Amino acid sequence: MLRKLFHLSWPVLIAQLAVMANGVIDTIMAGRLSAVDLSAVGVGASIYIAVFVSAMGVLLALTPTVAQLYGAGRYLEIGEEVRQSAWLALFLGGIVIVVLRHPEPFLLLSKLTPAVEIKVRAYLDALSWSVLPALWFRVFYAFSSGIARPRAIMVFNLIGVVLKVPLNLIFIYGAFGLPPLGGPGCAVSTALVSMVSCLLAWLWCATAQEYRPYRIFAGLSLPRPAKLASLLALGLPIGATFFVDVTAFTFMALFIARLGPVTSGAHQIAANLAALTFMLPLALGNAASVLAGQALGASDPRRARQAGLTGMAVALGLGAVTSLALWFGAGSIAGFYSKDPEVRLAAATLITYVAVYHQFDALQAVAVSLLRGYKKTAVPMAIYAVALWGVGLGGGYLLGLTDWIAAPAGAAGFWLAAALSLALAGVLVAGYFLRVSRQRLS
Repeated sequence: MLRKLFHLSWPVLIAQLAVMANGVIDTIMAGRLSAVDLSAVGVGASIYIAVFVSAMGVLLALTPTVAQLYGAGRYLEIGEEVRQSAWLALFLGGIVIVVLRHPEPFLLLSKLTPAVEIKVRAYLDALSWSVLPALWFRVFYAFSSGIARPRAIMVFNLIGVVLKVPLNLIFIYGAFGLPPLGGPGCAVSTALVSMVSCLLAWLWCATAQEYRPYRIFAGLSLPRPAKLASLLALGLPIGATFFVDVTAFTFMALFIARLGPVTSGAHQIAANLAALTFMLPLALGNAASVLAGQALGASDPRRARQAGLTGMAVALGLGAVTSLALWFGAGSIAGFYSKDPEVRLAAATLITYVAVYHQFDALQAVAVSLLRGYKKTAVPMAIYAVALWGVGLGGGYLLGLTDWIAAPAGAAGFWLAAALSLALAGVLVAGYFLRVSRQRLS
């Protein structure tokens, strides 16, 4: 089981690291422009992620659906699920584009300086062009994951990273007659990378031998309400869980933005690092979920539970190693991100909180992914709402910006509350997985 887990997880890890590398590249390149550009990219990315990831989460219903059909040997049904997911991506993408082009509710909360707000609006407007290709690529991602073919995803994401730096240089600084756009230039390059990745992925799906049994392009399927309703019934709680998770981070970033560009920039570094380190347990969770789903499709609940227990154990062990590296390397890591001495000092402090936060993040990432493999998504959604919004965001606001408990702790107060919220969520979703998997055995 351990061998299968790593066989599936390492391509997903590299693929996800490639995605995160785009964010790291944007953060570093914007950070070397100015604190204003770094803050704008951080706030803009937080708003985008809150909206986009929620829609993407709904599409993740495709992975356990495909995995169980694959385990049962029902290959032709997989093709229809993929086609219906593509329609669902189109509908969801339209909503996301409207929100990104009208971000006023988010901007009211952050109370940005005029200089930062102008750049945030330009960033989101450019990024709206990436939404549809990015969601359609996620359909390919979910499909390929479910049939245990993650290497193609890895290759296309790596191609995107290779394109990212030169495109950033062109649009941030101006070249070939194009004007310099500063921080918003990062969003223009992201949109182009998304378009290229989407096109390559579906061309590969149409021509590669390993995708032929599923007959994805055998015919044009119109939207089927029953299929869409089934995907939504499973996917909406997943999307809501992502929405809770990401908006907790988004509102955290917006509240911290009130403390000025230096603190906001330091938080962006810490948040980017937390997201980067999250990729390892995310990859393990994805692999464990696919193995569990395929085992359940093949009517083997004992193997499904074994996949889950192995995934959680490996995630906790590797999470401990990562946390120690963050704790002892905080100053050096902060220096890599920014030349500004104030930003570096503030970021180094926050990275020590990230070290604590990550251990709990590793546990919950695998546990909640496993529950999706079992098609159990409603209870995790409720757990996340209470833990991340209540304990994390609510507690962070009290500790960070008010004197109701103690003197305002600023960004550190938000990160302390976030770590506590993930500890609660991790224990509860892991316990729920143990209960659900034990019930399936009986």
